[in-house]
Amino acid sequence: MRFASLDQYLQKAPEILSKGPICLMLAEDETEVVATIRHHLDLGFKHLVMFGATDIALPEAVEAKIIRVDHDMFRDNALTDAVNGTIEAAAGQWLYYCYNAEFLFYPFCENRAVGEMLAFHTEERRESMLTYVVDLYASDLKNARNGVSIEDACLDKSGYYALARLDAANHNHPFERQLDFFGGLRWRFEEYIPQERRRIDRIAIFRAAKGLRLRPDHTFNIDEYNTYACPWHHNLTAAICSFRTAKALCRNPGSASKINTFTWYNSTPFTWHSQQLLDFGLMEPGQWF
Repeated sequence: MRFASLDQYLQKAPEILSKGPICLMLAEDETEVVATIRHHLDLGFKHLVMFGATDIALPEAVEAKIIRVDHDMFRDNALTDAVNGTIEAAAGQWLYYCYNAEFLFYPFCENRAVGEMLAFHTEERRESMLTYVVDLYASDLKNARNGVSIEDACLDKSGYYALARLDAANHNHPFERQLDFFGGLRWRFEEYIPQERRRIDRIAIFRAAKGLRLRPDHTFNIDEYNTYACPWHHNLTAAICSFRTAKALCRNPGSASKINTFTWYNSTPFTWHSQQLLDFGLMEPGQWF
């Protein structure tokens, strides 16, 4: 199913998105688009909606499994328009959003479907889930000039930290159960990253509700959606393993000519398994075993 514009898609969305969970994938270019689609379909999402340019080529067998929306990802508010429009159209459904070359991992995802995980999360009276965007990068930039290599991906095994999130409207008092998280390439190469884009936390999994709005900084207009856990115990968290920052650093003229490698003493090969992320503390199962 394909729509020629965002408006055309949103007119039909209430009808076609009657069951979740739903994956919203924003394709900024052709990098690993097919791999991203297949990964998320394998997790068990009922629908995958891909927003992207008309000239992104997909195999017919892959395109037949998704909902495709022609959408300029470089226009102002491209992300928030797509996500917030879908929120209004699919109120009550669980949504997840990501970009191409980003891969969702949650505890035990190798043998438990995303619907199972969200059923448990719902029982814990949670409407959102914190996800850490974990930077992936090619170990050899000579062979992978765009910083992307599925077969030779690395990640940082340490170097992550959190700071209190301050409420400017309340005398900079810290928000309850909200933190700003940092690390990975955005931390190690922060001189090339605008300050407002250095955080690696994203509430990428959430239940759509009327009046809910995603803001450009990946937070929501309802504070409870931005919390990492409920007041009484720790909750599930997930990780989005992402080549997006590596791509940007390799593409940006200001950084591309100055970065010869992304690897350092804390780099380690990515095993493409949730247990590695659990071992590094990059997500946690909460009470789900």
